[in-house]
Amino acid sequence: MRIAFGVEYDGSGYHGWQRQAGVISVQEVVEQALSRVAAHPVTVFCAGRTDTGVHAVGQVIHIETEAKRDMRAWVLGGNVNLPRDVGLLWAKPVPDDFHARFGAVARRYRYIIANRWIRPAIHRHRAAWFHPLLDVQRMQAGAEYLLGTHDFSSFRAVRCQAKSPIKTLHELAVSRSGDYVAIDVYANAFLHHMVRNIAGVLMTIGCGEREPEWAAEVLTYRDRALGGVTAPADGLYFVHAEYPPQFDLPPSPALPVLG
Repeated sequence: MRIAFGVEYDGSGYHGWQRQAGVISVQEVVEQALSRVAAHPVTVFCAGRTDTGVHAVGQVIHIETEAKRDMRAWVLGGNVNLPRDVGLLWAKPVPDDFHARFGAVARRYRYIIANRWIRPAIHRHRAAWFHPLLDVQRMQAGAEYLLGTHDFSSFRAVRCQAKSPIKTLHELAVSRSGDYVAIDVYANAFLHHMVRNIAGVLMTIGCGEREPEWAAEVLTYRDRALGGVTAPADGLYFVHAEYPPQFDLPPSPALPVLG
């Protein structure tokens, strides 16, 4: 049978989601935990492969297994075998045509910035630190130029393996809560480092180094070398993956909030 799970994790201690030789990954620890519950090796497929240091509050995965367990046993048994910074939220049987990665029709990320002159201590791995004061109205004005369907080549990592740089950005919203600024991004799909590169451009606009129109210029360059800085991984959260309604997955979790 095929089973989908919701997963949350603090990515600060991992070299990203994807299994890699010689380093610890979120995929590795999840596969080890679920393999113990299944009593046979399982392979995990995820909605979005997050980078080193990136967190998730609503990652979606699936496995295939011959083991017969109720859904509560999958969650509780998996969590017993997981480290404290990774947790299963729910489990649900899904049909064979469900795929966590290829079946997702949209994904949501949130990027959180600690915007104060003193570096954060408690939230040092929960938010990116940027001490120049950010003007969220300027950032939002720049964000408007990125909405819609565009060639996001200027916002993709050099080693990005996506077949096409054309993506559709449905929402891009900037908000402030005290010393914390949040950038919410909702799109059909994302390129490698796309959210962090968008955040870097908007932060450059927000501190006054560039005008909001610069975001539109960066799009036209179609060249990562001209796209500004890549924001740190610390503040990035994978929030939610959206699937066709027939799969009836549990609702998305609440957005991570600081401030």
